Amino acid sequence: MALIVQKFGGTSLADADKIHRAARRAIRAKLEGHQVVVVVSAMNKTTDELVRLAYEVTDRPSRREMDQLLSTGEQISIALTAMAIHHAGHDAVSLTGGQIGLRTDASFGRARIREITERNRIVSLLNKGAIVIVAGFQGVDESLNITTLGRGGSDTTAVALAASLNAEVCEIYTDVDGIYSADPRLVPEARKLPFIFYDEMLELASLGAQVMHSRSVELGKNYNVRIHVRSSYADAQGTDIVTESSDLQQVIVRGAALKKDLARVELMNVANRPGLASEIFARVAERGLIVDDIIQVIHKGSDHADLSFTIEAQDLEPAQQVLEEMRRDMSGMTTEIKTGLAKVSVVGVGMRTHTGVASRMFEALSQANINIENISTSEIVISCLINEEEGPSALRAVHAAFDLEKESE
Repeated sequence: MALIVQKFGGTSLADADKIHRAARRAIRAKLEGHQVVVVVSAMNKTTDELVRLAYEVTDRPSRREMDQLLSTGEQISIALTAMAIHHAGHDAVSLTGGQIGLRTDASFGRARIREITERNRIVSLLNKGAIVIVAGFQGVDESLNITTLGRGGSDTTAVALAASLNAEVCEIYTDVDGIYSADPRLVPEARKLPFIFYDEMLELASLGAQVMHSRSVELGKNYNVRIHVRSSYADAQGTDIVTESSDLQQVIVRGAALKKDLARVELMNVANRPGLASEIFARVAERGLIVDDIIQVIHKGSDHADLSFTIEAQDLEPAQQVLEEMRRDMSGMTTEIKTGLAKVSVVGVGMRTHTGVASRMFEALSQANINIENISTSEIVISCLINEEEGPSALRAVHAAFDLEKESE
């Protein structure tokens, strides 16, 4: 008897019919002889509606109370999914993140999982024949405050449970039938991939591919969890996320991604002295800001420099607060924030051993008359910062430039 974890996203639970469909999948797996843990997200649009309500009440809701509020969406889903399984004549028990002992740090809105303490409770319920339904996206910190893991955090809950329970597979059910070479909603020619390496998927997830949450992929890689991404509406095989192997093809570029809603923070006339960058980014970190693409330009013949970095637009308010503090404390420094930016990227482990990828990407963007504002690279990624309104065109251009719509030879 194998243990499997199934995760259903909000679009897979959008109404009663879809909840019953998810319940039938879990029941079928149980009837095939498996023990089944189901992780669910909030029903489609529920989180957005809760956020809207919060901002009707106040324009500055506290992060703690936002987590308290947003966690209710998943609690609705676990109860309804358990009821659907009961209706079909099978046993199910719904549990919140706190009830399975999913302990996190205290970073409200983007908490990280530390451990799952109630593993034995889950195993006991499974051994009694129940399907266990767990609320994704949420946990509790050391003070038992409810925390949330950030958008897409139910993926992370599912993979963490699969690792903790030594599950045979973690199945991620979505409204698409696998992982594509690019977002098929923006690139109609995008191709479904039979497999993708963990490192490639981790980069694509962090760069805007919305099929998987980046932390879930990181957990999968660290604990060697077999992840299979597939459709909620069909039985066709999806995409396996696997460990890199010489037996599997390492193409130059596996996929392309677009990350929107970015902003660039610019600090001008910063004193060029040892320790100042450390001080600046320590303050940024204290606000819980995740930064990317850090650039420093030192003025020739001057003891001052310009420093810039990108953040997500949702972090503008805390960014503005920390900038105000730094302007007050660091004489002569000026700041500016530019919004309306996006990042287009290509990813592939084959870049490690091939040249010319960057020039090919830049040429594609040039031909599409798209200006590049910043460039960042790593061993398997090339990213360009561009105007957000040009994002879809940029994604289609680089996808075509690397022939990603074609089957790999």
